[in-house]
Order: sequence, then C-alpha cells, then structure tokens
Amino acid sequence: MTAISTLFASPLSVINVGAQMFAQDVEAQNQKVTHLDWRPPGGGNPEVIAALDVLSRTDVAERIAVANAKAVERIVNSQPILTGYGQAIDVVPGMTKKTILHAGPPIEFERMAGAMKGAVTGALVFEGLAKNVDEAYDLAASGEITFSPCHEHDSVGSMAGVTSASMFMHVVENRPYGNHSYTNLSEQLAKILRMGANDQSVIDRLNWMRDVFGPILRDAMISAKEIDLRMMLAQALHMGDEAHNRNNAGTTLLIQALAPHILDSDFSTKDKQDVFNFVASSDYFSGPTWMAVSKAAMDAAHNIEDSTIVTTMCRNGVDFGIRVSGIGGNTWFTGPAQVVEGPLFAGFTKADRGLDIGDSAITETFGIGGFAMACAPAIVPLVGGTVSEAIEYSRSMRQITTDTNPNITIPILDFAGIATGIDVVKVEQTGILPVINTAIAHKDAGIGMIGAGITAPPLETFHKATIALAQRF
Repeated sequence: MTAISTLFASPLSVINVGAQMFAQDVEAQNQKVTHLDWRPPGGGNPEVIAALDVLSRTDVAERIAVANAKAVERIVNSQPILTGYGQAIDVVPGMTKKTILHAGPPIEFERMAGAMKGAVTGALVFEGLAKNVDEAYDLAASGEITFSPCHEHDSVGSMAGVTSASMFMHVVENRPYGNHSYTNLSEQLAKILRMGANDQSVIDRLNWMRDVFGPILRDAMISAKEIDLRMMLAQALHMGDEAHNRNNAGTTLLIQALAPHILDSDFSTKDKQDVFNFVASSDYFSGPTWMAVSKAAMDAAHNIEDSTIVTTMCRNGVDFGIRVSGIGGNTWFTGPAQVVEGPLFAGFTKADRGLDIGDSAITETFGIGGFAMACAPAIVPLVGGTVSEAIEYSRSMRQITTDTNPNITIPILDFAGIATGIDVVKVEQTGILPVINTAIAHKDAGIGMIGAGITAPPLETFHKATIALAQRF
C-alpha cells in the first residue's frame, strides 16, 4: 500500500490556508479541519510587496517605529476642549461667503454624488446666493463658488459635510498642542441638508439654527468657558455609546453640561424650550462633537516624518480618501467609495443606496465608532450584524493599529483602551481593513437618509500610500 493510500485510509486532521471553500469541502466529508484566514501581503500585488520589502528593512522599520510611537503619543495625549461656538465665516480658516466646504477628498461639482449636490444647492439657497435649487445648481456649476474639503480647513462634516459661511460651528482646542478643529451643528435625523435634502423645511431649519440655536449655544459657552470633551467621551463609551452612530449617552452628558448656561442666557423662554426640544428629538446632537474631538487629535499626529499612521479617512460619495502622517500636508490617496451594507428603512431597496459618504470616519481613524462597537451592543439593530460581531470588530482592529489609548476604554474587553493609530503597513500585511459604521444616504438629491450599516475603505488607497511611503526611503 502506498503512503498516499495510507493517508486517506486514516482519519484526517487538515489545516487549510487561503480559500475557505476548501475547508468547507473537507468538513462536508466529516473530517477535522482548521481554517487559517490568510491572504498574501499587499493583496498579492507585486509593486506593493516590493514596497513592503523596503518598509520592512531593519533601518527603515526602526525609523518608522520611532515615528509611529511619536504619532500615537500625540493622539493619546490630546485633550480636546470645547471652547465655543461661532459662525464658519468667523472661525474656520479660509472660509469666505462663496466657499462651500464638503466631506471627503477634493471633488468638482460635476462629479459630486446626488446627496452632495443636493446639500450644496440647499446651502446656496440658505446663504441667499440663489433664489431656488435650480438657480443654485447653475451657480454651483458656474465656477463662481469655491469648493474645498472640510479636512483642508481644520474641519469635518457629517455625510455630505456641506458647510457654508453662516453655519454655526463647534470650536475645539487641542490643549496640549494648540491646534483647533471645527464642525457644524447637528440638524438631527429628520429630512436634512447633510443627507442631501434641500426643500423649504430644510432651509427653515437652517435659518432657525443660524438665528436661535447657534447663538444660544454660543452664549452658553461664553458662560461655561470650556468643556473637557475627552473625559466626557470616555464616560459616554462606558454608558453604551460608540460615539459615531450611537450617541444617547454623549448627547445627555453634553446637554447636561450646557443646560445651566442655556437657562442663564438672555433668550426667551420659548427659544430655550425650542432648543431643548430640538436636542431631545434625536440622540445625534453630540455626534458632530466627537468628530471634532477625533479631528483635533488626528491633526496633532499629522506631518510626522517617517510615520505610516493614517490620520484621515473620509469619503465624498464618489471617492474614498486617506491621508498619512509621514506623507503629510494635503496629499490624498484615493479609491472608489464603497457600498454600505446594512438595514434600510421601509420602502427603500438596495438600488436606492448612495455610496459611502462623509467625514465621520474620522471617528474610526481616532479609534471610536466602528472600532468601539464592543461598547455599544444596542447599535446592532441599526447597522446590522450581531453583538458578538460588534465585539469582534473592536478586537480585530488591534491587529492593524499601533497601540491602544488608555484614556478611552472598552469595559467588556477588560477596560482595554480603544485601538489607536491605524498603520498602513499592518493593513497591507494582514489584509484587514478598518471597519466603519455609517448612515446610508439616498443616491439622489433631495431625499435623505435611508438606512445605516458597515463598510470599509478600498484597499487600493492603502496600496497607493504604501508605494508612496516606500519611495520616501
């Protein structure tokens, strides 16, 4: 009897590497099999593998390790403080009356997704630059409006991210490093501009936010002086938030801190009641706040020579873009925006979905949101999946990050810190992509949010960054 015949005549114990279908075939034969989830580094791309060889050289790897340790130190030691609210024209660097900031990497109006075009045209009507949406569309396409990514103005914006001169912004100071970040106020979760809606009800709400909501918050913060957002964020995660799509605790904590100062303001009782009712209409009031926190921390880690840490992940509904600390500046590595998989609201189908959009992935870049879903089992019905999968997301993100952040911890994982410092090299070596949980906007302008779910960046953004990093060495 040959050796191979003897092998198949006895019980098998198989280790399968690669395609899982082979393990399933062995299991179908009632044999013991262990599947190893492995994929070639760099997705098997020869150019990327060559770049990884450069980055793994001893001298280069040592320089990267030192730089990444410095970057993570700056992320962990960041202490974002809410110092005020002000109109974009007064606080955002580079803002003008004819500037429209948007989410994601740079994009021209003609290429924008439906939701972003809807938000742009609505903002132009809100600013009084156009009488109606049709006129606004012509103006947006005329070349008279300056379009620029929020991220290139120390800012971030939810979903379409459209920010115009009159909108009120959070002003967040990163106390140890002196940098600032900005983001506009939540419109809550109705038919809203950031989701691409732009009818008169949307404009009316924006007018009220400009004339009442923003000024009340501004005056409240003049009285409060400052709010420690890092401490508040850590507490919110311990209370069941992940601070991207679930913000029940964070919103409660933030409005609790602001409430005495709102009540002491000179506005009418009705205006104050309207503000409290508006905040109570949705838990998303604090969502933009945590985006500004994350932006402040990640900007502090940007522009560190030799670092392979991702400091920005964002999308505009057409392109997904990342920035890397060691490349610095406004160098973007882009790939196609991805589909978001998750539950849709009644009446909508997969054909209605727009592609991934928004700057809110700055939360995952920092280590909350999808990275912290183990804190928030109640988010599962919104984005899909199971509680065990939510916990596994938080565990698996440790494989592609440099360290953990001891200031913001996850109770169910023995109070381990959130995974911090996405490393381009580790993403390439493991094939594990950062997980992002996010809302889903309709593909067409004027409709708004239709669901929520899970997505990830396109791998090619990391391929491009890896090759560019290797070229620097």
